[in-house]
Amino acid sequence: MSLIKTQKEIELIKESCRIVSDVFRYIKEFVKEGITTEELDKKIEAFIISKDAYPAFKGYKVDKKTFPSSSCISVNEEVVHGLPGKRVLRNGDIVSIDVGVKKNGYYGDGANTFAVGEISSKISKLLKVTQESLYRGIAMAVDGNEVNDISVAIQNYVEGSGYGIVRELVGHGIGKNLHEEPAIPNFYSPESKQKLYEGMVIAIEPMVNYGTHKVYQRNDGWTISSKDESPSAHFEHTVLVSKGKAEILTI
Repeated sequence: MSLIKTQKEIELIKESCRIVSDVFRYIKEFVKEGITTEELDKKIEAFIISKDAYPAFKGYKVDKKTFPSSSCISVNEEVVHGLPGKRVLRNGDIVSIDVGVKKNGYYGDGANTFAVGEISSKISKLLKVTQESLYRGIAMAVDGNEVNDISVAIQNYVEGSGYGIVRELVGHGIGKNLHEEPAIPNFYSPESKQKLYEGMVIAIEPMVNYGTHKVYQRNDGWTISSKDESPSAHFEHTVLVSKGKAEILTI
């Protein structure tokens, strides 16, 4: 499978990415105190289907496990892959929503962390730094750079701000498959020397913990939480590598 997409493929990916960004604009008003994560997931699923598309995460298989929901919804100390359920959102929570869309055989992927009601200034800063680190990484997603240019830009900003950058999970290429090469770590890796070329499409997604970078998987087999139970934020964009300046497709 070619890492560089054709113009036709790029247009199809863009269509799926537009739906991803529309999901976040739609769901934002419902992220409030009193709603359950399951209710949010059902709204997301219905919205995606209304666009003649399919929620990419539903039925996604890892080993012998199958993801049962249409979105990953992770609250507070949950980093990623949270299972929507009966948990009720409370004032002061933060909730990370990760959404994938498949339409006409191509994928789009994005994530956003929302504040529920009024959050503390320290948690507000965590969200701000995480989102800013994403844009610092995106700025490096240009023809001629290496993956590590993205990774180092994110890591330096996050750790320089006093937070932990998760190492067990990374960004990825995207196209005909939800997860393709190359892997896009949010930290320096000697193996991340893949050159970036115009026409590559990648998902960049820093996951940032207020405390240590360490995480663990909960007994449900999916949810990843911070080891020290500190709050965690997650932002993601699907990006087209270009000459001079990357193009964000999920905006």
